[in-house]
Amino acid sequence: MADYILIRKTRNAASSAVHILLNLLFGVGSVMITALTSNPTLGLILVALSKWRVFAVRPRYIWTNFKANLLDFIVGASIVLLVYFFGIGSNDILLVDIFMAAFYCAWLILIKPMTSERATLIQAMIGVFLGTSAASIATATTDVTVLVIAAFIIGYSACRHILSQQNDEPTVFATLVMGLIFAEVAWLCHTWLIIYPYLSLGIRIPQLAVILTIFTFVFSSVRREIFLREDEFKFSNVAMPVIFGVVMIAVVLIWFSNPAFNIN
Repeated sequence: MADYILIRKTRNAASSAVHILLNLLFGVGSVMITALTSNPTLGLILVALSKWRVFAVRPRYIWTNFKANLLDFIVGASIVLLVYFFGIGSNDILLVDIFMAAFYCAWLILIKPMTSERATLIQAMIGVFLGTSAASIATATTDVTVLVIAAFIIGYSACRHILSQQNDEPTVFATLVMGLIFAEVAWLCHTWLIIYPYLSLGIRIPQLAVILTIFTFVFSSVRREIFLREDEFKFSNVAMPVIFGVVMIAVVLIWFSNPAFNIN
């Protein structure tokens, strides 16, 4: 019996090591192939292929699997797109590419597997920030409809992820409302799209991404209190996160909305 337990532990350790190694190779590979080719196609293909398990089930489960993995796909695709946008005109490995590769590996190995409520909120906020950043930069010169659709999908995915991990069954109404709010905010911001460039690092942060990330935090806090307290819910229970969110968004809109604003 002791030998069986030892063998099983050894196999589990070996399996975990292989899993970590594959994630490292995938995280680094998808970023570096994008940076070196100055083309996001291969990186996006790798991200899509990594989700093969979504379709390796009975047909009736594919849609459910797809929705459950949508946030992870948004993070992966956004990282690839951001690496491409940050490195346009360069076929070299930049400092930002190394940072993005390290972050993607951390996402795959450390952040994504966590299941606590705090981790769930962090995951959703990362998905919103990266997804909105990539969508804003990609659609800066296109029709606003593209950004609105992308924002809707990101909001829908973030809402579903938060509710499902809070043991609050995600309803069609709640997820659609979150998606519509994201789409509306994106539509409003598109007419005055502000992007903060960190020129020394080659990073660009859209104002829309900051606003929607803050909103995601406030939404999660409010929804959690409503779910836990139900009929006993009072605004005082969520006053702090709501005030924090309103103040932060006001600061961003009032003091950081100059179209010539730079962060060096």
